[in-house]
Amino acid sequence: MNTSTIEQIARPRPADALERELWDLAATVVDPEVPVLTIEDLGVLRSVRVTDRGIIVQITPTYSGCPAVDAMRDDITAVLAGAGHTAVTVQVVLAPAWTTDWMSQSGRDKLEEYGIAPPGLRRTDGVVSLGLGVRCPHCGSLHTREASRFGSTSCKALYVCQRCQEPFDYFKEH
Repeated sequence: MNTSTIEQIARPRPADALERELWDLAATVVDPEVPVLTIEDLGVLRSVRVTDRGIIVQITPTYSGCPAVDAMRDDITAVLAGAGHTAVTVQVVLAPAWTTDWMSQSGRDKLEEYGIAPPGLRRTDGVVSLGLGVRCPHCGSLHTREASRFGSTSCKALYVCQRCQEPFDYFKEH
């Protein structure tokens, strides 16, 4: 898959002007576990549709058991209600499964600036790339090691840099 195909899958902005406006509102919601990222940065925001029964927003969580889903649902509903839209349904869609490939480059950059090592792009024309390792967001070294498979949340692992000795979270590829 090339970058533009991933962008179209990850952030399928609506063609309709009202739906695009509602998408832009929903896209301002931040991830409660990583507050420097929006749900659009993560690729969690999947669709926004206007129907005769109201607005339907679909999200795909980073993990099927993600504890942040309820907070995201509440925040999306609140942001749309704040703009005068009260008939809002937020649906959780598990297929296709979320992948770190759906994260925007901006989101990856924000993670690194926040001190979390971002995942690399895993797929090039459908082939999984093994990459060079996890780069320390503090000093840039690739001489790092996994200290724990799970970090502050289940979507992150705890790493330690062997060069600067700083611990850091790594947003796991999947």
